[in-house]
Amino acid sequence: MGTDTSELNAARAALVEALVRTGDEDRDAFRTVYRLTSAKLFGICLRICADRQGAEDVLHDVYLTIWNRAGAYQPGRASPISWLATIARNRAIDWRRRQARTRAVGVEDAEAVPDGAPAQDDALLAVEAHARLHHCLEGIESRQRAAIRSAFFGGLTYAELAVQAAVPLGTMKSWVRRGLLALRGCLDGDA
Repeated sequence: MGTDTSELNAARAALVEALVRTGDEDRDAFRTVYRLTSAKLFGICLRICADRQGAEDVLHDVYLTIWNRAGAYQPGRASPISWLATIARNRAIDWRRRQARTRAVGVEDAEAVPDGAPAQDDALLAVEAHARLHHCLEGIESRQRAAIRSAFFGGLTYAELAVQAAVPLGTMKSWVRRGLLALRGCLDGDA
């Protein structure tokens, strides 16, 4: 187990270094960030977009955003993969909302493609989620925890969450906001 942990720590350190160097407009570092994360970020985009072409387009936007915002990444505030996954998730949700506005057709018929993420990225996410985030999630109120999990890991919007929980939209937004504030307080306390 010690070797796995040290390998994960080394992978995380390499990704942090590549992100920091990308912030200095180092193209080789940016290629390293892409190589280390593209499969995982594509999986997130595909899961939320439920459309392969859309997920590819979103992934392109994700890496443009990473290139432009890497200088703002603060290693002490978030793990590198969490920071990158948040960008991917937000871009994918934005894409999905735009699609919903431009067409009335659902995404039920989308082609299902498995997430081809390397085992190293999966293990890194699992360690991050279960070691720190999971602990903090367990500490917040159950309705807030369920809403946050559905939103962040399932890609559901506030409106979808409200329908699922049979509560008004404002109530759902309040649950998520309060839960995120509590989660942030816990995560900041662990830093």
